Order: sequence, then C-alpha cells, then structure tokens
Amino acid sequence: MYIWLIKKQKMKNIYSILIIISGFAFGQIETPQPSPLAKIEQVVGLTDVAITYSRPAVRNRSIMGDLVPFGEMWRAGANADTTIEFSDEVTIGGQKLASGKYAVFIRPGESMWEIFFYTKTDNGGLPDEWDPKAVALVVESTVDILDKSIESFTISIDNLHQNGATLNFSWENTQASLEFSVPTEAKAMASIDKTMKGTPKSRDYYNAAVYYREVDKDLNKAKKWIAKAIEMDDGKYWMYRQQALILKALNETDAAIEASKTSLKLATEAGNQDYVRLNTKAIAEWSK
Repeated sequence: MYIWLIKKQKMKNIYSILIIISGFAFGQIETPQPSPLAKIEQVVGLTDVAITYSRPAVRNRSIMGDLVPFGEMWRAGANADTTIEFSDEVTIGGQKLASGKYAVFIRPGESMWEIFFYTKTDNGGLPDEWDPKAVALVVESTVDILDKSIESFTISIDNLHQNGATLNFSWENTQASLEFSVPTEAKAMASIDKTMKGTPKSRDYYNAAVYYREVDKDLNKAKKWIAKAIEMDDGKYWMYRQQALILKALNETDAAIEASKTSLKLATEAGNQDYVRLNTKAIAEWSK
C-alpha cells in the first residue's frame, strides 16, 4: 500500500510538471508589433519582384529630418533589413542591377534621396560595419512633398506597364520615387521564338499575336498567328476581338468589322456583356 501511494504521488508530480510546461508553451501573451511586417509580391512584365519590410508609424512624431535625419543612413523601415528581390536583371536610374536579393538602405536629403542596394541581407538593420564591396548599386531618387500625410511607412510598386514600374517610398508627407525597367521584350521574344520552332498550340499563336499587336511589331505576322489560333480552336469571341484589333491596325477596316460582328455574336451567345459592349462600340466607330 505504501509503495502504491509513493507511485501515485510521483505520477501527480509528473502531471503537475506537464501542466506547468504546457502553460509556458501555450500561454504566451501576443501583442501587436509597433512596426508590423509587410510583404509585397508583384509581377512586372515577366519579372517577379518581392519586397519584405517593416512599417513604422508617425505617431505624432516629426519624421523626415528629425527621427530620420537628413544625410544619415537609414534602414528604410524598422526591425530587420528591408529587402527587395528581382527574378531578372533590371535597370534602375539607367544602371543595371543583377537579379537577386538586396537589402535596401537610404540616405535621405531634403530634395534628393540616395538609395543603396546592398548584397548582404542578414544585417538585422544597419550593418555594424559598412562594406563598400557589398553595394551593388546606388541611385538618386526624386523627392515630392505630398498633400496628405502617410501615417505608416509605405513601399509600393506603382504605375505598372509591360516594361517597368515605379518604386515609391512614402512616409509622413514625403515620397521618393525610382523608375525601373524589366527585360520583358527580350524574355517574350525568346519565348515566342522557342515556342514557334516547336509545336505551338492555339493558345501560343493567340498569345504571340496579341503581344505583337500590343508592342506594335510585325502586324502581318500577328494576323497570320491569330488566324491560325482561330482555325485550331474553332474561334472564341475573345480571339475574334483580337483579330479585329489587328486587322484595324493594318487598316483593313471592313475585315475588322466582320471579325467584330463574329465576336459580338459569340459573346452574346456566351452571355459576356463586356465583349458585347466592346464589339458594339467598335462596329459603330469603325462603320463611320
């Protein structure tokens, strides 16, 4: 009986220890971070761009020239490194930057910011020792005074187009901007050339034709490709719409109207009101 009581007491002690450990493991308090983490993933043309940074807030403080002094290096956010990653070589401020991941540091001024792309990305903020060899690129950005105040530091990718975008850094009433370009045309042309040498499908002919029209390349080649896409896929309303646009760009207006009428008929049958409106408007304008 005595031995059984000892064993029972030991089991109680073990259970008590487990409860305590469980309390430490699952009872931790969670509170919001003053500078929450943000992640941006954006496709620009055919290039993937990813940004990770923390977003400090104004909180009734004076920021530019005060909390963030002019002429001194700043980590472009808070907490760990702000990083940006490009899947392809890009051009920023007329300079080439290889594909890869970079820490972003800024030396702000009243009318111009210097922005540094730094190859070492595990600094935990500003590096303890600045390595000039790790600076892949330094560019100067324009600075604008905003009409409204931006409470949380914001990095954004705006003004997107096929060949590039604008990288904006906004906080308080200041915005610094960098335009960058991506190698969309080179990648698209390489893809088209490779695919067309193989066994292209209807969608390949369609995509190639649309791209050629959008960038104003060989429209006669685009005309052949869109016709091939329609032939292979029995023609869809969106294909006839693109055919109409290509024919119109070649000043073959009558043929463009006929293609639009076919697109309109198919779109009506499919219940796609967007294409119904597009084709109706095109037919009316081109028939004048």
